[in-house]
Amino acid sequence: MRADARKNREHLLAVARVVVAEQGADASLRDIARRADVSLPTLYRHFPTREALLDVLLRESFDELAGRAVELEASDSPEDALVTWLRDCVAVAREYRGVTELMAAAIEDTGSALHASCVTMRAAGTRLLTRAQAEGAARADLDGRELFALIAALAWLGDQDSFAPLADHLFAVVASAILTGQASRGVSEDRP
Repeated sequence: MRADARKNREHLLAVARVVVAEQGADASLRDIARRADVSLPTLYRHFPTREALLDVLLRESFDELAGRAVELEASDSPEDALVTWLRDCVAVAREYRGVTELMAAAIEDTGSALHASCVTMRAAGTRLLTRAQAEGAARADLDGRELFALIAALAWLGDQDSFAPLADHLFAVVASAILTGQASRGVSEDRP
């Protein structure tokens, strides 16, 4: 890619991050192009679909979450690592309002531009869950697919005006339900 094209792409991504954070996953592509001071065809040359744009925006965050899982595996107790990572995932999903529906659809759709990123994130969470289960700190009847669904549900709650005030408490309730015995007593309602 030419240097000027790369610069345009990075500028488009920077503007898109702001617009999508403001307007959610259904943000106007026309508004993104206008704010970036480029034509709509220029935006489409870089990102042929909304999903392709969201994939690039989310992939960085999902890659960071996967890396964070590795760090947590090495440094934290299994239950602390799992809860911290869950909190981080919910925060990322809530950063872009409305993205949880896209994530839920993309995890099953191998043709989706978001599929690989979602699979990577789910695999990272599954590793943390399996580690906590091996230590007896997490329920044995939960798998990575269900954990991914819980992340989506918690993020969705935070997106809803009527449920947003309950989001922190419900995160603590869900995290406590995932953990077993003594491990579940240490879950706080710190904001995800």
